[in-house]
Amino acid sequence: MEHLEAQIDKQRLPRHIAIIMDGNGRWAQEQGQDRLFGHFHGVESVRNIVEGCAELGVEYLTLYAFSTENWDRPEYEVNGLMELLVDTIRRETETLNKNNIKLHVIGDRRMLSEAVNKELDESLEITGQNTGLNLIMALSYSGRWELVNAVRNIAADVEAGRLKAAAVDQATLQQYLWTSEFPDPELMIRTSGEYRISNFLLFQLAYAELYFTNTRWPDFRKKHLYEAILDFQNRERRFGKTSAQITDDPL
Repeated sequence: MEHLEAQIDKQRLPRHIAIIMDGNGRWAQEQGQDRLFGHFHGVESVRNIVEGCAELGVEYLTLYAFSTENWDRPEYEVNGLMELLVDTIRRETETLNKNNIKLHVIGDRRMLSEAVNKELDESLEITGQNTGLNLIMALSYSGRWELVNAVRNIAADVEAGRLKAAAVDQATLQQYLWTSEFPDPELMIRTSGEYRISNFLLFQLAYAELYFTNTRWPDFRKKHLYEAILDFQNRERRFGKTSAQITDDPL
């Protein structure tokens, strides 16, 4: 693993990495266990990857922890996930704070239980002054709902005279998103062999490099993170330009 880390150019790290943590349930079923067993072991992967990003100097890490579609899963699984979430936040907040990691949450928190919101509020307050890695948890999150919500708020401000319709552009929309204070992800990782973004950061991933791995989330460790970053660093990011333009551009 050390030889992989040594190959990473620390001057060309993606500022923001987003991860779809997929495969917990299938990992558990492959071992003859209940799906919640996989979610429980997935917490160790979260801990390992957060640590890895902080050690490298990545500035932002967004984890897709629970989508709005996940509410449609069996009730026992949803309840178990919520209990695991409360317990994890409670146990990990001290570690986050000790490592200067600042927690953020995006998503519709109104759908979360009182217990979950209580733990989140406490963790957000405790880590609020930290200046290291920004850890962004996407909870009860939907990219489409985020866009609809942003458009509604823009329309309300136009109707109230606080905003001119003709002045609305991409930058305006970005300011109305839950992620308005963060740069867009440059690298998106999805585990467990699925090749889609599943309603995740639909606006923000427009120019992200997409990396897919067959590794189930509970098995995903720093080694796999390093492999994804090295793959990212071997790609040419053109943003619509030609290769020659990128070569000639000092930036």
